[in-house]
Amino acid sequence: MSQRGFDLTQLRTFIAVAESGSVSAGAERVFLSQSSVSEQLKKLEERAGQPLFVRSKQGVSATPAGSRLLEHARRIIAMSEAAFEDLQGRSLDGELRIAITDYYRPHDIARILKTFSEQHPRLKLHVTVLPSAVIDSSAGDDASFDIGLSLRLVTDGTRGVSRRASAPSTVVRREKLIWVRAADASPRPVTPYPLVLLPSSCQLQRFVVKLLDEHKVPYLVSHSASGVAGLQLALKAGLGISCLNESSIGDGVVACPAAVGLPVLPTVEFHLLPGRIGESERVSNARTALMRLFS
Repeated sequence: MSQRGFDLTQLRTFIAVAESGSVSAGAERVFLSQSSVSEQLKKLEERAGQPLFVRSKQGVSATPAGSRLLEHARRIIAMSEAAFEDLQGRSLDGELRIAITDYYRPHDIARILKTFSEQHPRLKLHVTVLPSAVIDSSAGDDASFDIGLSLRLVTDGTRGVSRRASAPSTVVRREKLIWVRAADASPRPVTPYPLVLLPSSCQLQRFVVKLLDEHKVPYLVSHSASGVAGLQLALKAGLGISCLNESSIGDGVVACPAAVGLPVLPTVEFHLLPGRIGESERVSNARTALMRLFS
């Protein structure tokens, strides 16, 4: 009898490449060489009987067939992992409170949390968006969440440190910070630069203002948004410029040209906070499961 269905390893690799937008970035996510990833994709396309990606100098994008397979692949992998966790006695139930920065993959986070819910259907999630400074400073049994994911700047090789526990946090993702503007705006903004910012409680926005002041770059705050979604809308509307991490740049927003004289921006990291002393096994297992999805 001829084999039917798909290879799970190939599907995982396919998901990584599709979400990363390039073979090289996908290879990093699944810890394989680019040649191994390319070979897996070739075999998967042969199995599917049609192209799954359109390849260009900018990377790869899914074909219509690839987009359909991506939705199936995510469900297949989620069900496979849910079955494994259940048989290992690690299936989660009860309630779980998650606090997350809204800079973390805003276009993907709903899908990531949906996948987590599908893997653990008996677990009830409560998700709150909080400033990273609030997430990092929370400690003790009176904290409003069980698991936290925060953004931290990496400047001169240093990283922000959580005061929540003595154990180190886990870096699940690194991204570049980029100066951005509306796609249809003038490539060379007038000075003083109109700046779109979040409230001063956001450490990234405080850093941006300090950086511009240090480099004596003229600016004025043209718009203040309440969150990353509002900041994206203000940028798309052409109300000014700002800086965003790579995964926060949405449609209608592009990078500012390097020649406009804005200072170089550092890298940011997304940190999954360590567990509290004496936390339940349920929360510890949930953190481990989320770590795989967040990376």
